[in-house]
Amino acid sequence: MSGSRPSVPLGVVGGARLDGEKRAAVRRAVLSFGRVGLRSFPWRDTRNPWAILVSEVMLQQTSPARVLDAYRLFLRRFPSVLACSAAPGGDVVRAWAGLGYNRRALNLHRAATVIVEQHGGLVPSDLEALSALPGIGPYTARAVLAFAFEADVAVVDVNVARVIARAFAGDPISTGQAQVIADALVPRGRGWLWNQSLMEIGALLCTARAPRCELCPLASVCTWAARERPSPDPAAARSKQSAFVGSDRQGRGRLVNALREGPVTRRELAAACGWPDDAGRACRVADSLVTEGLARRRSGGVLTLP
Repeated sequence: MSGSRPSVPLGVVGGARLDGEKRAAVRRAVLSFGRVGLRSFPWRDTRNPWAILVSEVMLQQTSPARVLDAYRLFLRRFPSVLACSAAPGGDVVRAWAGLGYNRRALNLHRAATVIVEQHGGLVPSDLEALSALPGIGPYTARAVLAFAFEADVAVVDVNVARVIARAFAGDPISTGQAQVIADALVPRGRGWLWNQSLMEIGALLCTARAPRCELCPLASVCTWAARERPSPDPAAARSKQSAFVGSDRQGRGRLVNALREGPVTRRELAAACGWPDDAGRACRVADSLVTEGLARRRSGGVLTLP
């Protein structure tokens, strides 16, 4: 299995000082927290690579609370790579109801197809092969390696990047710098627990707003806390997404939901998008879904799921 991290020397890493004493203290604190502080989620109770891949795709830009029921139902419907690959894409999109960002469902179906065709139906345990799957970027590829195959690779999401920026740099750092520091920290043989623990600290304690430093296991070694949490906060700023209400994204979601119920005719299109007086905009949204493969246009302009 490839994807294990390279050895990183002590010293200045990613713009932050990372000496041996601090590295050891951080590892002890994070792993001790993880042994008792992890929330219970079904994807934490499995090492099945397909189940982990499904959870990681679902959790992209979606909270665990919204994912829980959909995750269980999806795996009941598609318990294996082969089951997902063999189903029509429209069935996978239907099973994605309630999660939003429906392109993820289509990409997961495409990824399953590639896994069957190129990897014998087995989710690859290689970083390059995982990253080459449709819709699977470097983060998701690393997450599958760490959580399914227990590889010693660092998984850096927005929560982990925030913890690292505060604890080690005390100043704003780039995602790339956070990844370099994270790579240097993963304890050998503890990739699964380390990454789950660091993510949990970021999600529950080292939060973007109102961090709970008094409960954080890293408080005693945190650069930002030692400076008495000066402003500006070194946590990486997240780009603000445009408003959802009234947006094309909202119209797309409404149309896909309508398609889950059945075909949508040209006459029904505007109402399905929620814009009964803007047929032109509805047509543009429908065209985009067809282009992306999320919808299919049949005779007479009737739209269906793929």
